[in-house]
Amino acid sequence: MLLEPGTPLVLPRHGGSWRVGAFLGEGSEGEVYELESETSTLAVKWYFPERAQPAKRRTLDRLVQMAAPTSRFLWPIEVLDGADSFGYVMPLRPPPYRPLATLLNDPGATAFSTVIRLCIGLADSFLKLHAQGLCYRDISYGNVFFDPATGDALICDNDNIGVEGRDPALVLGTSRFMAPEIVRGEAMPSTATDLYSLSVLIFYLLMLHHPLQGRRELRFECFDADAEKALFATDPVFVFDPHDDSNRPDPAVHAAVLAYWPLFPPYLQLDFTTAFTSGLHDPARRVREGVWRAHLARLLDGVVVCACRAENLTDDGVPFRPCWSCGQPISTPVRLRFGDRSLVLNAGTKVTRHQLRWDFGYDDIVGEVVVHPQRPDLWGLRNVGVRTWHAKDESGQAQDVPPGRAVGLVPGTTVEFGPATARIEA
Repeated sequence: MLLEPGTPLVLPRHGGSWRVGAFLGEGSEGEVYELESETSTLAVKWYFPERAQPAKRRTLDRLVQMAAPTSRFLWPIEVLDGADSFGYVMPLRPPPYRPLATLLNDPGATAFSTVIRLCIGLADSFLKLHAQGLCYRDISYGNVFFDPATGDALICDNDNIGVEGRDPALVLGTSRFMAPEIVRGEAMPSTATDLYSLSVLIFYLLMLHHPLQGRRELRFECFDADAEKALFATDPVFVFDPHDDSNRPDPAVHAAVLAYWPLFPPYLQLDFTTAFTSGLHDPARRVREGVWRAHLARLLDGVVVCACRAENLTDDGVPFRPCWSCGQPISTPVRLRFGDRSLVLNAGTKVTRHQLRWDFGYDDIVGEVVVHPQRPDLWGLRNVGVRTWHAKDESGQAQDVPPGRAVGLVPGTTVEFGPATARIEA
């Protein structure tokens, strides 16, 4: 072990008395341990001596002077020196968070809405990272953890981050997530290559499959480096390319992606088609993080729960296929219409600041769909915020809806929330 549990460490920026705690894991670059004091716990990654390059140290020194783009990054907050190596201190991953591999290995255990929230968080995080002039360089499912209950994301291995065009890239990425131009040796990691990797990761999470692995992979007796280079770099073809069906999924081998693709509305299918057709060959045509964030938020707002309790995706609240689980038709649900946007109102659906301001503030809840305690056939939207709403039904009769009270989900009723006004539709 690189560090012995119980060894005291000095953290000049934090102060206090710290000691090395439990061993947490090992990667190609070093080992990760808990770092304990009397009042709190952090984590420290310590590098193998042969991986403790001066360029890595310079990158870390720069990162610790910056604020994390969002709290989803387990950001370096202090660099520590040893006799023949160094390490960096970061926040400790909380217990509920699990590797993405647990989601991919047991997809049925995680609801659509949870996975969509995860993807929104990733798009938002990398948008804010890139806005600071930084690129991640190694987006893949190995560098992300998620909370199975909420879909919240945590991004680790942030020592790979650098200033685009200035810091040398010490990693090129992870196999199958690297942009084709990197694999071909024509480019180094950048924001443009991050966009490709992000699109691959989102496809993986939603479709449980790689976007370029279709029946053409079956031509190779061994899935070796030559096969990967052909499929992902020199001759890549999207499995649902509308103009080239040579790499369609094989029903016997790629059943998951064939089952999931039809569940998604046309606008999201178009985003993936753009990302893996024109975006494969022209980095300027890749789908931006802001587009993913906006369209995934639209997708989340359109989730409708079937009578069988399965979550289904809609086209802005309008079902376009039977329930994937029970096969029964899905009735058009009650929705809140905010101009050209809509929010499906299922039991327990929450109206957040995001719906009112389109700012992706999902943690600020202002309303919640509730069922009448004595009349399960009567649903209402309860005000759980601090501002009084003003509602008006189709006949023009108005009512105030103060905090703690609810307005019935009667089609034709308009609700003025303050920053936005919505109409209840069915």
